[in-house]
Amino acid sequence: MSGAFPWPRFSRAELESYRDATLPDLVGPGVRLLFVGINPGLWTAATQTHFAHPTNRFYPALRRAGVTSREICREAGFTPEDRRYLIGRGIGITNLVDRATARASELSAAELRSGAAAVAEKVRAWGPRVVAVVGITAYRTAFGRPRARAGRQPELLEGAGLWVVPNPSGLNAHETVDSLAGWYRKVSDDAGVLPETGGYAEPAHPTGG
Repeated sequence: MSGAFPWPRFSRAELESYRDATLPDLVGPGVRLLFVGINPGLWTAATQTHFAHPTNRFYPALRRAGVTSREICREAGFTPEDRRYLIGRGIGITNLVDRATARASELSAAELRSGAAAVAEKVRAWGPRVVAVVGITAYRTAFGRPRARAGRQPELLEGAGLWVVPNPSGLNAHETVDSLAGWYRKVSDDAGVLPETGGYAEPAHPTGG
């Protein structure tokens, strides 16, 4: 890694060494909005920080939506203050599958289905108001809903409102920070996570839900 950049620069070999690594869930008492990613990427595993890759739009979109009002510099890993801040906002993050891969397409359907059952157990234990699964294709496989569309789902998940929102990965060219912010504003409103001042700029509103 080099200190000449604003974030760590991992070699391919360094990143590959984190294949199949895991990271802890981000969750605390009073979680209201639980985001469910697909599985950790290698950069995420290396930094032990969800959605950590520099091209991922998750945290910029949260700020654009007003869900957060401070910059989360995730590329080098959360600071303790970052963790406390997100938990204090009632935000939690987990994954369908724990093990890290270079791409989500490396996961099997069986892993995703098993992950859905594990997420349901976490929702029972933690009691969030809303669960937002990040990625429609993974959701369809994991939850056995092949025709599901993005937006609020007709069923609950262990008593929580269930949403499917787009994947914020930089590989998802269909979405922008603005469009993702529209989705995150909708799920945060549903969860009762009130906007903070200093972050919100009116995004393009998504059609689903």
